[in-house]
Amino acid sequence: MSDSSDDLLWSRYDFSKIPFEDIVSLGQRTLLYRDLFNVSWLLGRYCNYKCSYCWPYARSDERDHRPLDVLMATMDKIKFQARNNGFNSFHFSFSGGEPTVHPGFLDLLEYYSQDPISPSYQSTHMTTNLSRHLGWFEKYVEATKKLHRVSITASWHREMANKVDFRDKILFLLENDIHVTINMVMVPEMFEDYYEEALFFHDSGINVTLKPQSDPSASRVVDGYTREQLAKLHNGMPQRNFTQHKMEQNKRRSNRPKMPDHFKLPKIEIEGDGPIAQNMQVELVDSNGKIWYMDQAERFNAFNFNQFKGWHCRAGFQGIVIREPGGEVKRSYSCHDSPLGTIDKGFNIFSEPMPCVTPSCVSSVDSKIPKTKAKYASERENKK
Repeated sequence: MSDSSDDLLWSRYDFSKIPFEDIVSLGQRTLLYRDLFNVSWLLGRYCNYKCSYCWPYARSDERDHRPLDVLMATMDKIKFQARNNGFNSFHFSFSGGEPTVHPGFLDLLEYYSQDPISPSYQSTHMTTNLSRHLGWFEKYVEATKKLHRVSITASWHREMANKVDFRDKILFLLENDIHVTINMVMVPEMFEDYYEEALFFHDSGINVTLKPQSDPSASRVVDGYTREQLAKLHNGMPQRNFTQHKMEQNKRRSNRPKMPDHFKLPKIEIEGDGPIAQNMQVELVDSNGKIWYMDQAERFNAFNFNQFKGWHCRAGFQGIVIREPGGEVKRSYSCHDSPLGTIDKGFNIFSEPMPCVTPSCVSSVDSKIPKTKAKYASERENKK
């Protein structure tokens, strides 16, 4: 795209002005304004990469994938229970290990898109190292064409991947109406090297998430960042609608199913926004009722804003996490609650939001789920 001007590199909406200490409720906007049930599904620990920095528990050399029929039956059980709670729209996010190496993954996506009950809306996401060949991604485009929205988090691993090949696959996906964001953990000692790589991708018209490195407990950002580096983590490389921009450049139109009118999110106007609009995925409300916005929950950790113990949280009611090995079904990745059950023995989704019992949210999957401070949740219930 050859444009790394301030118009694109920096957010026109200053996230550092959000009064995080005074925020009383928050959530991803799609979960706040839609009857959307969110599933984050770790399909297995097997990964075809062997990165030197990977946590031992995060990957395996053993192909530990469950059979396709078990996955389809589990998906049906989730949808059945979610519908009993009033949700008829779904977002299934898949990760690993490496999800694309599951032999039944594309078939599972096609099964998901052919729901006979006609949900109002369906979307999917996956976190992938993008190692599969272009032909596989052509099949992925075909398997997901009936879904309302498709997105990918592409994890950049400089030890294993070629950045030009990595970039070209993403540009192909963008041209086929698939939203892509690259995840880059900005280790303080390597910050400038990683930032140069981030610029390479960003200048090609690709969203990049500059993730801060967390301490071993994943509760706070590590020390060692300079003031300038923290500024980049706070407001640098905001999420923009590069997908639409790329499709317009190539004179292509979206062929995805039309979204119901009532599913369109309230519009946000950002004064002086750049040539390619910023995306705002998260809405936050302070104690005075003022609404604030953030492009994505991944940026929360840059501000050490991930502690919600005692808040009323919709995790377990409006969203669940499935983890392998063991097939545990949980409220969220970092949740200290007992599991809701397992794939093998059965599970039960909450029938109402429950208080958070966890000191800190490890991932954005957890922090983006709608939640409200207990005091304000009680006041809203009383008003009803």
